[in-house]
Amino acid sequence: MLGKRKRVVLTIKDKLDIIKKLEEGISFKKLSVVYGIGESTVRDIKKNKERIINYANSSDPTSGVSKRKSMKSSTYEELDRVMIEWFNQQKTDGIPVSGTICAKQAKFFFDALGMEGDFNASSGWLTRFKQRHGIPKAAGKGTKLKGDEAAASEFCGSFQEFVERENLQPEQIYGADQTGLFWKCLPSRTLTLETEQSTSGCRSSRERIIIMCCANATGLHKLNLCVVGKAKKPRAFKGTDLSNLPVTYYSQKGAWIEQSVFRQWFEKYFVPQVQKHLKSKGLLEKAVLLLDFPPAHPNEEMLSSDDGRIIVKYLPPNVTSLIQPMSQGVLATVKRYYRAGLLQKYMDEGIDPKIFWKNLTVLDAIYEVSRAWSMVKSSTITKAWKKLFPGNEENSGMNIDEGAILAANLATVLQNTEECEHVDIETIDQWFDSRSNDSSCQVLADSESAEDQTKAAEQKPSSKSRKTELNPEKHISHKAALEWTENLLDYLEQQDDMLLSDKLVLRKLRTIIRKKQKIQNNTNH
Repeated sequence: MLGKRKRVVLTIKDKLDIIKKLEEGISFKKLSVVYGIGESTVRDIKKNKERIINYANSSDPTSGVSKRKSMKSSTYEELDRVMIEWFNQQKTDGIPVSGTICAKQAKFFFDALGMEGDFNASSGWLTRFKQRHGIPKAAGKGTKLKGDEAAASEFCGSFQEFVERENLQPEQIYGADQTGLFWKCLPSRTLTLETEQSTSGCRSSRERIIIMCCANATGLHKLNLCVVGKAKKPRAFKGTDLSNLPVTYYSQKGAWIEQSVFRQWFEKYFVPQVQKHLKSKGLLEKAVLLLDFPPAHPNEEMLSSDDGRIIVKYLPPNVTSLIQPMSQGVLATVKRYYRAGLLQKYMDEGIDPKIFWKNLTVLDAIYEVSRAWSMVKSSTITKAWKKLFPGNEENSGMNIDEGAILAANLATVLQNTEECEHVDIETIDQWFDSRSNDSSCQVLADSESAEDQTKAAEQKPSSKSRKTELNPEKHISHKAALEWTENLLDYLEQQDDMLLSDKLVLRKLRTIIRKKQKIQNNTNH
């Protein structure tokens, strides 16, 4: 009689090795003998192949996570995904991350993502978080841990060989990457008074969307932004035809773009747009899209055009900060232009900060971030590819810090703006570069008090008064003009043949009317 088989607990690395050997054609029986496990265990590993690979890819390859023997997930998986991405970014940037900072950031993300539950960023949570992702005790002490330079160098070489072999031009090579944008984020020391920051009317922003930038290596073909929000059709979209937005909009509950959404974007938007662009340039409709390697993206085999000429290639893990084109200043530039646009819009309207931030909608943010993306110069994008294509660096032009210029100009204007005299260049510059942390990013709450709602009801004109105002013989008030302008904007959003420039002109007109209304209100008081 055979003795009872000793229980063997496999590591993540063992499971990955078994998956690889299964793909090579080695039988279940042989693997069960080699690893001292039952055939049913080998079959279970094959069944959970995708989950195991995704777990390994989502972790830092230098952290020793492969030695782990379990894949127990967090109670708050969405928070866990955001936190490990934030932690890895801090490591890459050489920013010290203590346990206290990590716990504080987790609490911020929990609130910012609008999650429900009784979350406590305790020492127990921190220990489990570090264990799940194989984070050593010495991590976060301030030593700058660079990306995998060897892997980055190896990939650059193989990618250049691939480009030469396929005879691809920079016009046919695309890159895409995503980032979270807290669209109601404002500098806490700029547009809110110190006395207001301590009240319940001011809190960290819960308003977050995902934006994905995609462009080719020449920077001459920038696809419309892909924007992902949690709401299928936000309240601000009422009366708006989604096909008329200056972006491609999708909805999902997750913190980062999910596989189904990304695949839909790739097939229905990316491929047709690239084919159209290359045809207009007289080039073969053949291209490659370079992506990060997060688990949210489908396998390479699943992403290709019907004729197989437009494909994707993934970067190896832990090289994003080194060679991912969109992470070489492109995404940061978009955010800078967006935030600069918000401040400029606030100054143009000249209204109370509370009213401005309360009136700001996700639709406004979409138009503003679309404008910010359009302002990114082709030379900025070309520079971002210089590590993959060193030969293009000489054509990239002067290295001008556009963010510093923006910060200086805005600080000068704000210092002459009521309630903003105390702002300085450092405040603006820190806000531009902030990753929406709670110390530099504040926003007014969306909820209205009963008193505010009562005042709004009193100010809302009756149908009879509106008819009077519509009489061309009567004086047209700023309030009536503002109402008509907003109605016209709603109308334009429903039309499929209106140009973006037309809508932007009307939005500028709305800003002017709001400013006039503010001046009149101040005069009356």
